[in-house]
Amino acid sequence: MKVSELFWSAAPEELRCGFTQDEDYYICLLCDKKIEKGIIYPDEGVFYEAEKYMKYHIEKSHQSVFEHLTQLDKKLTGLSDHQNKLLRLFYEGKSDAEVQKEMGIGSSSTIRNHRFALKEKEKQAKVYLVMMELLKEKDRGGPKFVTPHDTATMVDDRYNVTPEEREKILKKYFPYGTHGPLKTFVMKEKSKIVVLGEIVKRFQKDRTYHEKEVNEILKTVYEDHVTLRRYLVEYGFMDRKADGSQYWLKNSEFDKEGNKMDRKMELKQAYKEIKTEAGIYQIKNIKNGKIYVESTMNLKTINGKKIELERGHHWNRLLQADLKEHGPETFEFEVLEVLEKKEDGFFDEKDALKKLEQKWLEKLQPYGERGYNIKK
Repeated sequence: MKVSELFWSAAPEELRCGFTQDEDYYICLLCDKKIEKGIIYPDEGVFYEAEKYMKYHIEKSHQSVFEHLTQLDKKLTGLSDHQNKLLRLFYEGKSDAEVQKEMGIGSSSTIRNHRFALKEKEKQAKVYLVMMELLKEKDRGGPKFVTPHDTATMVDDRYNVTPEEREKILKKYFPYGTHGPLKTFVMKEKSKIVVLGEIVKRFQKDRTYHEKEVNEILKTVYEDHVTLRRYLVEYGFMDRKADGSQYWLKNSEFDKEGNKMDRKMELKQAYKEIKTEAGIYQIKNIKNGKIYVESTMNLKTINGKKIELERGHHWNRLLQADLKEHGPETFEFEVLEVLEKKEDGFFDEKDALKKLEQKWLEKLQPYGERGYNIKK
């Protein structure tokens, strides 16, 4: 599984959340997806502001930060397969007896010993992290490394290049300067990355190139332009259409088909075109028959209420407690009535919705043993 340089440079709190941010975007540390700030994102009838949409993306695409991290290679986590499985089971909230039964090892006391060992590992990790932070302040003689390009397909020891090494490589393979021809492309992988990073500067951001145009530019660099073109794509400097007819710099404003993206305009238009309906809905516990009645200015946000309840964030504690006890599959969502809007004359939609809600509360009496609503 690919881990970006952005992931490694993130602060512990950012890693815990799964995303970082800059002036214009929230950026997923798990897959590098960018969410532009200041935009309302619609998804399955629910509207999210940018930060909440990033959190929704992490849950939808990666299940959770914890789940994603446990899938990383053991060389990155420092955990054995055995320890990884233990952590997963602990994260699921299983007791020592349940973990012992599922793994089929030792006894409950054996699992407690494993918990203790993992806690000790946590302490060691904290000490090591502080030591490395302190080392950065004093280790001024240590080598500095060139930051890998954001779209690198795989960051490994090929990117262990200092600024001094980079300059030497460029002088060696571009004897007439970096705007001149390349001496040869027969070189080590580390040198190829440095050379390709310089060659790609000859292309403009946010425009597409036909294959013929790419070839013409690369021919001025090196006679085997086909090899250069292939490596630029393989190493994540450029992207192209499946048929190879168009190319563009990766991380630019083009989608996989080479079409210019104006996501902001698309989202604004989608927001305008979605018709909203106000109304009353109920959440019913099919096991005990208790119901919760509520009004909403947009019935399409019910999906958001489902997610809110399943995540344990619903404000109604009685309803939340029963969901925790019985499980989300025990609850059904049902629209009771859609508010009819008057087209002519003044119409106070909020007031009309409030009266409609009161009508259903009086009709269903969802209080006490009958429901989760609280009488005002």
